[in-house]
Amino acid sequence: MPEDAILLVCPRCGVKNRIPPSRIQDKPICGRCRTPLGRPPGGARPLEISDQTFAQEVLAAKGTVVVDCWAPWCGPCRMLAPVIEELAGEYAGRIKFVKLNTDENPGTAARYGIRSIPTLLIFHQGALVDRLVGALPKGEIQRVLERIV
Repeated sequence: MPEDAILLVCPRCGVKNRIPPSRIQDKPICGRCRTPLGRPPGGARPLEISDQTFAQEVLAAKGTVVVDCWAPWCGPCRMLAPVIEELAGEYAGRIKFVKLNTDENPGTAARYGIRSIPTLLIFHQGALVDRLVGALPKGEIQRVLERIV
């Protein structure tokens, strides 16, 4: 599987599925339970990235990218996740949202000094332009994004 594969988590069984970018439009299904892995209604959903795909998905991306730095054991991260999903749908086509599990990807977390999670790193044209720490309200995140976009 190519390193640029997109990771989609199955909404039913939670298995991570690696999908080649060229096949993302083919209505992929979960390899374990056969559940469709399509985008939720209302638009895009955050992509899971890794230390290996960070440069391609974030630094080389044209436009604005929001990186949600999180960990599965983090309660505030789980509280923020639905907000990030909503924002990804609302800003589909204008802002790219990605998720970085800091437990599984310590290199990127260390490079950007992630000391507390959740942390949102906001990049524009490959440059870090803002950082938000904590489970902030949706409106506060939107104010920052509107200022950047």
